[in-house]
Amino acid sequence: MPRITKKGQVTIPKKIREAIGIKPGSEVNFQIHRGECVLKKAVRDDSFRKWAGYLKIKKPTDKIIQELRGE
Repeated sequence: MPRITKKGQVTIPKKIREAIGIKPGSEVNFQIHRGECVLKKAVRDDSFRKWAGYLKIKKPTDKIIQELRGE
């Protein structure tokens, strides 16, 4: 059975990590539900959506690509 370290850390058993699809570097959320702690894999928004519309360029994509290629 896993134990809490002095720093408040715990090792998540391999079967649980595999079952919820977490790997080193994965983000997780802890929730208290009916007196129990629930661990869930954090689901991030699609990274493309995060940046979509960030640059306010008025040129069409084809024109930008032509300029980048030097055409």
